[in-house]
Amino acid sequence: MTDAEHSVPGTLQSGRTQRPALVKVWDPFVRLFHWALVGCFAFSFFTGDEWKSAHIVSGYVIGALVTFRVLWGLIGTEHARFSSFIYSPVTVLRFLVDTAAMRAKRYLGHNPAGGAMVIALLLMISGIVTTGYMMTTDAYWGIEWVEDTHKVLVYVTLGLISMHIAGVLLASLEHGENLVRAMVTGKKRAE
Repeated sequence: MTDAEHSVPGTLQSGRTQRPALVKVWDPFVRLFHWALVGCFAFSFFTGDEWKSAHIVSGYVIGALVTFRVLWGLIGTEHARFSSFIYSPVTVLRFLVDTAAMRAKRYLGHNPAGGAMVIALLLMISGIVTTGYMMTTDAYWGIEWVEDTHKVLVYVTLGLISMHIAGVLLASLEHGENLVRAMVTGKKRAE
């Protein structure tokens, strides 16, 4: 074997490229929560005015999902815990500046912007669930500010979802990995 063959990382003696090692990052609960929330949120959005009973049931399912995710964020696996992905606002801002310059550090778990987005989405969705529940009670049924708040939170959340998807696509491009696939398989490149 020549020195050139030794110096190319990921190259086997046969000249073929070796696949990078993968590690488990997202546990089954995090993946199930993520995709169940995607499905339930979309279902709730499209049934809101058309199929009230199904919309309400979906809201309760979303509330349960968020409750379990918050608990899992306290006691769950390493990359699921809030302590592993809550960063200071300064760190998040620096990360966003580095991302805009396509020089952001790669994180195995959530990066600072992704961690901030998780918190923002959990807060917004909790507000949607709370105001949705309030609209089913005698005390708040038909109260305009509750309905208005519910709708505003839904549309703010849709904006956050759009930003989340854009961030996932940008990070996938910047770091050469498919983050959507990682949220399906639970595995990411070790390096």
